[in-house]
Amino acid sequence: MKIYKLMLTTAIGVVVAMGFGTGPAAAKGKLNYYCSAQEDWCQLMAKGFEKETGIKVNMSRKSSGETFAQIKAESRNPKGDVWWGGTGDPHLQAAEEGLTEPYVTPIRGELNGWAISQAKSADDKTIGIYSGALGYGYNADVLKQNNLPVPACWKDLLKPVYKGHVQMANPNSSGTAYTTLATIVQLFGEEEGFEFMKGLHKNINQYTKSGSAPIKAAARGENTIGIVFLHDAVKQAVKGFPIVAVAPCEGTGYEIGSMSIIKGSRNMEEAKKFYDFALRADIQSRALEVKAFQVPSNKAAKTSPKAPKLADIKLIDYDFKKYGSSSERKRLLKKWDDEVKSLAK
Repeated sequence: MKIYKLMLTTAIGVVVAMGFGTGPAAAKGKLNYYCSAQEDWCQLMAKGFEKETGIKVNMSRKSSGETFAQIKAESRNPKGDVWWGGTGDPHLQAAEEGLTEPYVTPIRGELNGWAISQAKSADDKTIGIYSGALGYGYNADVLKQNNLPVPACWKDLLKPVYKGHVQMANPNSSGTAYTTLATIVQLFGEEEGFEFMKGLHKNINQYTKSGSAPIKAAARGENTIGIVFLHDAVKQAVKGFPIVAVAPCEGTGYEIGSMSIIKGSRNMEEAKKFYDFALRADIQSRALEVKAFQVPSNKAAKTSPKAPKLADIKLIDYDFKKYGSSSERKRLLKKWDDEVKSLAK
């Protein structure tokens, strides 16, 4: 009997040592990675990290609004470890609601001020990884075929001639579209801003789930004008599609794409390694491989000459803290649902 107990104890020890048990030991060497950037960039980051570290990456790609909702739904039993990409507003809301963990990277000094400012406003629970200006793009061929005038301003999109020719995402699921809503409110004031959104609604042919979908549809000739971040419009133009990017004449908002470590991460060590990896200049420079034209947060990272130059665009003083807050975001989204989305066209 003593020999049997000794053999059993030894066997259990071997099983635990090999990592077949439950709990933290079993999770070593894995990373559950939620990505809200473009699919090919998400894949590039996942494969690059896996190749460099040997850590197995399980990737899930959803829009920033959808990812925020998922992280919130999973908060009692977190499944994800790190959330990379997507507009900063939902990252800030996640930080405010205690869904993400504070972390200060050792390469913080290499980053642009706006990236660090994003971190400071969230008590280091998120950080800026890229930036990009909001605007829209149009298909020049489709515009010409329909004898439509060339739009240059936000208010041009309200003209009856564009009825059925404009597409944007739903701000409940898309960070791009929420940035649009918050931009219009800040640019024109809330009352006039919501009148603008009501007028725009009359010309919208579809509210998509993903923020980049409207310009992809325009590139395929299925849509004429897509409200997107300008780098997404440039990406389609570089691919050879007849897309023209427009920075609206009145001024426009911008995003600080962000990254956060999910609170309760089962693979915290791996999450921190990815966090540091994603902020390195050489890694951010690889965005050019997938024609991602955002402005990187690491000051030494390379940018494409075709990327929109923020210094040449009339940017508003976007209030990230206010419009990234849980209460303001919920309020604006409910108001949009009640007063805009519910309207007949």
